[in-house]
Amino acid sequence: MKVTLAIATFCVVLACSHAARTTTTTATKPGRFLSLPVPAKCASRPKEFSYRGKNMFLTTHVPALANKKVDWLDGRNLCREYCMDLVALETQEKNNLIFRVIQQNDVPYIWTAGRICDFAGCENRPDLEPKTVYGWFWSATREKIQATNRIPQGWGYNPWSQTGHKKRPQPDNAEYDINQTKEQCLSVLNNVYNDGIAWHDVACYHEKPVICEDNEELLRYVAATNPGIRL
Repeated sequence: MKVTLAIATFCVVLACSHAARTTTTTATKPGRFLSLPVPAKCASRPKEFSYRGKNMFLTTHVPALANKKVDWLDGRNLCREYCMDLVALETQEKNNLIFRVIQQNDVPYIWTAGRICDFAGCENRPDLEPKTVYGWFWSATREKIQATNRIPQGWGYNPWSQTGHKKRPQPDNAEYDINQTKEQCLSVLNNVYNDGIAWHDVACYHEKPVICEDNEELLRYVAATNPGIRL
């Protein structure tokens, strides 16, 4: 089931600087914007593995990025410079692939493109309430994530962890009770809570490695504005 989330393009595609901003002083960065693709990087982007024609790479496997950890928005920008974006886990088959990559490479955690729609453009939307259940979406594709409290249609299991800091099913916005920072972004954690590899909501300022995947919109844009480029 594919449902596109109709929200302000300004927030999701071009800016959304406040969307990754946290409420704590130490974690807050100045307003930031999504990066434009860099044609040379797009043409030479790492193509470590693929899913249904979309190339992907894990940053820890790229020498120049091997020791780099980034917050959620910087993760998007890192990927976007390569005509890619953070990986979106729309299907069980794709999710299983990413889980295998994490397991086989003993990766402790990664960012995904998942985010909760709690910014400008998400107000007065009954279809997104309660947001912890119905308000999540893949920022790279603007596709809604199915309800968090049940097995998604077409899946055989619920990818959200059944435990976390509060020992409650995810998402639980646990960090808000600690320092009033919302857990607005979706990370895959590797057995952090003795729960195997599973989805967790996490505050966006935490720094993690990422998996990037081809973004068709950015690839088309670079191809159209750079005649003859080989992507």
